[in-house]
Amino acid sequence: MALADLIAQNSVLPALKANSKKQLLQELAAKASEVTGLAEREVFDVILQRERLGSTGVGNGIAIPHGKLPSLDRIIGVFARLDQPVDFEALDDQPVDLVFLLLAPEGAGADHLKALSRIARVMRDSEMVAKLRATDDAASLYAFLAEEPESNAA
Repeated sequence: MALADLIAQNSVLPALKANSKKQLLQELAAKASEVTGLAEREVFDVILQRERLGSTGVGNGIAIPHGKLPSLDRIIGVFARLDQPVDFEALDDQPVDLVFLLLAPEGAGADHLKALSRIARVMRDSEMVAKLRATDDAASLYAFLAEEPESNAA
């Protein structure tokens, strides 16, 4: 599964300004609402509910908030590069500056997990993370994310 299948160029926020985890999740929900046509509050509630189970801040300044929505018809992603890192209660206590929101239909069990795994793999690539942190241009960020991996392991 390629990230290009999950994200569109208009789903990239190159220099998002947020002062807190809650504000960051609200901004992501607003963008997801714009992309999907779903109610912003519905998206926000689902990702906030997931965060209450445990932070999706995976370490190294990266967070992958995610959730399932019954009214969604396909898996979608929203990527944000933050203007300034925010505390996200991450596993390593480091503030977060790269966030990949993943939303999936209610019944997308295996595909949802494959998509999360793919995002995690890409975000563990130190060269990719360095490229993402070094640019604040939406088109370039999208191009980096949409690049096909060197290996065919998906």
